[in-house]
Amino acid sequence: MSEECLPHVEFAYNRAIHSTTKFCPFEIVYGFKPTAPIDLLPLPLQEQVNMDASKRADFVKKIHEKTKENIEKMTRQYEKRANNGRKKVLFEPGDLVWVHLRKERFPEQRKCKLQPREDGPFRVLAKINDNAYTIELPGLYGVSATFNVIDLSTFFGSTESRTTPFQEGEMMRTSHPWLLHHHLHHLPKIVLHIKGQLHEAMFTNSKPGER
Repeated sequence: MSEECLPHVEFAYNRAIHSTTKFCPFEIVYGFKPTAPIDLLPLPLQEQVNMDASKRADFVKKIHEKTKENIEKMTRQYEKRANNGRKKVLFEPGDLVWVHLRKERFPEQRKCKLQPREDGPFRVLAKINDNAYTIELPGLYGVSATFNVIDLSTFFGSTESRTTPFQEGEMMRTSHPWLLHHHLHHLPKIVLHIKGQLHEAMFTNSKPGER
């Protein structure tokens, strides 16, 4: 039953005026808005009305130009709304930046919640445009060296140190994940050692009747 309604739904959709183009798809493609599906059927040759082809072409071309203007206008409005309150960040070749390690792009580096969320600093090799940059990323990562600006942040500090202290709401940024793994591997042993020392201290300081 639903399959029988699809042609009617499609026709109604193609007759509806879109908020972006300000035209319906039928107007953009055919140059007119049909009132019924029969209006789209070609007329027999003997009943076709002679029309000036050049005028028809100019009319459709004007519709396409107007549609393009409307799309560009709506795109600027969407862009302005999306960028409202955002600070524009630009980098130049040679700048040092942190790279955000997204889970879907760096699955090996983001297996655990305690692993660093950013790595760097890395040098900017080239600026593709204001939103994309090529980074001097080591080949061991096995991913493309092109990043969107949203995944980059400015590096402040000395190039000799590749780590930054913990910041509120963030993990420690480090370019040596194995160092963090090393500490995490020995963390349970350290906790057990501290518990043993506390237990021994409590046993030593307790009275004979309390043991």
